[in-house]
Amino acid sequence: MTRYANHFAWYLGYHWAYKREAGEPNVTINYVGALSRYITNFTFGRGVNFQSDKRYEHIVPALLDRVWCVDNDKKSLLWTMGENGSVAGDCFVKVAYEPAWVDAAGNEHPGRVRILPLNAAQVFPEYHPHDAQRLLRLKIRYKFWGTSLEGTRAVYTYTEILTDSVIEEYVNDELLDARENPLGQIPVVHIRNISISGSPWGLADIVDVIPLNREYNEKCTEISDIVNYHAAPVTIITGAKASNLERGARKIWGGLPKDANVFNLENGVDLSGPLAYLDLLKRAMHELTGVPETALGQAQAISNTSGVALNIQFLPLMQRYALKQTNYTHGLTRINELALRTLFLYEPETRIYNPQTQGIITSEEQPLVLDPRDPYVYDTTVDWPDPLPVDVLVKLNEIQAKLALGLESKRGALRDLGEIFVDEKMAEMFSEKLTEAKEDGALEFIKAQIANVILRATGLPPTGVEAPPPAPAGPSSSGGSDSAQKAAPLPGLPGIGKGTDTDSVLSELVTLSQGTKLAQRRNPEND
Repeated sequence: MTRYANHFAWYLGYHWAYKREAGEPNVTINYVGALSRYITNFTFGRGVNFQSDKRYEHIVPALLDRVWCVDNDKKSLLWTMGENGSVAGDCFVKVAYEPAWVDAAGNEHPGRVRILPLNAAQVFPEYHPHDAQRLLRLKIRYKFWGTSLEGTRAVYTYTEILTDSVIEEYVNDELLDARENPLGQIPVVHIRNISISGSPWGLADIVDVIPLNREYNEKCTEISDIVNYHAAPVTIITGAKASNLERGARKIWGGLPKDANVFNLENGVDLSGPLAYLDLLKRAMHELTGVPETALGQAQAISNTSGVALNIQFLPLMQRYALKQTNYTHGLTRINELALRTLFLYEPETRIYNPQTQGIITSEEQPLVLDPRDPYVYDTTVDWPDPLPVDVLVKLNEIQAKLALGLESKRGALRDLGEIFVDEKMAEMFSEKLTEAKEDGALEFIKAQIANVILRATGLPPTGVEAPPPAPAGPSSSGGSDSAQKAAPLPGLPGIGKGTDTDSVLSELVTLSQGTKLAQRRNPEND
C-alpha cells in the first residue's frame, strides 16, 4: 500500500514532502506522469479486438461487442486498466452484473455486465502457497462517506470477501449480507503489468524513473535559486554609508568619498555543468522506460519514415510493449470469460443465435444455441493493432500484391485492415454488388424504352443503336394479319420458360425503372 501511494503521488505531481519559504519555489517537472501516460497511450491507444472460435463466431463476437462497447465504455476501460498497471504495477478488474432498473423519470435501463477496474490499494488477494496463479480468497476494503443515524456525516468502512463459494459484505466489520457465489469462481482478474519471477505482484513502468525525477527536480530547484539570487543581485558598498544613497532605478549618486566603491555581486557560477547534468538525467529516464527523447514533443524534422525504420527507432519501447502485451492478453481473455459466464447466468437467452446482431451463420457446424459447459465457447483471442503509424497506401499495395500472387484471401485482407466482423463485411460487399447490378439493369431497361420511343416516332434508330431487322414479307402461315404479327410479344430467351426467376427479375427491374412515384407535399410554414 505504501508503494501504491508513493507511485500515485509521483504520477499526480506531488514530488515534495515539504514546503519552502514564501518566494522560494519547489520546481516540479513531472516526467513520471508524462512517461507513464505515453506508454499507456502507446499500448492501448489503438484499442484491442476480440476473436472467437470459428464455430461460435456468429454469436460470441457480438456478445463481447455488447459487453465492452454497449454495457461499458471500451476506450476508457482500457485506459484505466493501462494506467493502473503502469503506475501501481497491478491491475485488478471485477466483473459484475447490474440488474435492469427504472429511474425516477420512468425510463427503463436494461441489465448490463459491468467491467469495473479497482484501486489496487483497496484489493487484498490471497494466493495458493504453492501456486501464485491460483486465487483462493480476495478481500475488497475501502472507506466511504455516509450519513449516520443522528444525521451527521460519518466515515464507514466497506469490506467484501469473495471466494469460489461464498460472497460476504461487511460495513464497519458488521455482516451486511452473505450469499452463495452463483458464478462458482472469484469474478476478479489480477493483471500484472510486468511479471516478476517468483512474485505474485507486478512491476510498474515508473519504478525506475522516480529516483531520477527526484534528483532532476532538486537540481532544477538549485539552478532556480541561483538564477533568482542573481536576478535581484546584492549591492556591495565600500567606503560609504548605504543610508546616504537613494535606492532605485535612474538614480545618480554623487559626493561619494574618494575611496568608495559600489558594485553588484555578479554571477560567477558556470551553469553549463548543471544543465549538462540535467540532460544526463533526462536521457537516463528515457533509456530506462524505452520512450524516445523525441516522443514528448521535442522538435524534429518531418520525414516519411518507413515502418521498418520506425520499429528500429522505437525498438526499446516495442520490447516493453511486448512485455505488457503478454500479461494483458491473458488478463483480457480471462475478463471475456467471466463476462460471458455472467451474461449466460443472468440472461440465458443471449446463448441463442440472434440474426439481428452482426453475426451470421456461415457453416452447418455452427450451433443455434451455445452450450455454457463447452470450454471452447470462452476461448477468445486478443488482436492488438500495430501501435506504430501505418501508411495505408503502403499497406494496401502490400495486400494487393498478396492477392495477385494468391498468397492472401479477401477475408484475410479485411482482417489485416482491422475489420472485426469479416463475414458480415463480405455479405455487405456482395449485397452492394447485387444492388448495383440490378440498378445497372434498370438503367439499361430505361435506355431500351427510350430507344424504342425514338424509333417509333422518327423511324430512325438512335445513335449507337442497331436498326431492327425488317419484318418477313408475305402472309403468315397461320393466316393472321401483319398487324397481329407486329403486336405479338417477343419470344423469350432459349431454355427459359414462364414462371422462372427471370420473371421476378424482370418484374423487379420494371418496378425499379417504372415504379410509381408518390405525390410530393411540402409542410406548411409556421406563418
